Amino acid sequence: MKKITKETYLDWYKNMLFWRKFEDKLASVYIQQKVRGFLHLYNGQEAILAGALHAMDLSKDKMITAYRNHVQPIGMGEDPKKVMAELYGKATGTSKGMGGSMHIFSKEFGFYGGHGIVGGQIPLGAGIAFGDKYKGSDAVTLTCFGDGAARQGSLHEAFNLAMLWKLPVIFICENNGYAMGTSVERTANHTDIWKLGLGYEMPCGPVDAMNPIKVAEAIDEAIQRARRGDGPTFLEMKTYRYRGHSMSDAQHYRTKDEVEEYKKIDPITQVKDVIFEKGYATEDEISAIDKEVKAMVKECEKFADESPYPDTQQLYDMVYEQEDYPFIS
Repeated sequence: MKKITKETYLDWYKNMLFWRKFEDKLASVYIQQKVRGFLHLYNGQEAILAGALHAMDLSKDKMITAYRNHVQPIGMGEDPKKVMAELYGKATGTSKGMGGSMHIFSKEFGFYGGHGIVGGQIPLGAGIAFGDKYKGSDAVTLTCFGDGAARQGSLHEAFNLAMLWKLPVIFICENNGYAMGTSVERTANHTDIWKLGLGYEMPCGPVDAMNPIKVAEAIDEAIQRARRGDGPTFLEMKTYRYRGHSMSDAQHYRTKDEVEEYKKIDPITQVKDVIFEKGYATEDEISAIDKEVKAMVKECEKFADESPYPDTQQLYDMVYEQEDYPFIS
């Protein structure tokens, strides 16, 4: 694995803070109805993405996930201004405003979307990995989903074929403990989701996903296994979501005290503590990063606010007409 250096920690701090503040801004403009529909935020889970990016080769590796999908393409290289514009439904967005919050997509940067069907991306991720193996590429696909999606039948079908064909895919369950709002303890007679891999003899295990180092180490090992041709891995990332499932979630299923307790191990705070302990940056230098992040978020908001909505014609440009279509008289 690439060495974890002073620069790594400073990048982690800046990136995770930006992702957090970017989504905080989305929550704010959602209340103003500038972002419509559903909005699912990643707050608290940033260490998964930070650690994954450290282990990935972004020149070829890919990622696919569910609808909590705003910051992943940014981490992989997409312009955050375009991501925010997409959430606004603007023509300058990553999908010209046609995808919105739940369907961010960036083929250019290897991000194959947020998917609104719970668990629907699991077999798709296996399919992307199948394509890479078929073409002789040693690229690896990270397929992410929540603990609720782990109860979908599509997971078992994908696990079976991924092991049978030794596909270069890493299945990542981002277990925040509550899925949409139901505790893991109430959805199955077991709480160790990673053990689902044992039924397929798939390498699997739990990961402390509030710590980007632990995430990077686990994903690096899985990537190396996949590149060797040894097939998939299933990792259960034990994380915690500070906000509700979506903006309409009243969060009656947990207490405020519980959320505050988990904030004591906030991945951003953990990284900042190490930065200070090791003398990687001073208070003033961290403050400068904070100001830079604030300015970056403001720039994204300004771009989205000032961008135009799509023309009506765009609706027709997204479909095609077959003149010799034989089934309409």
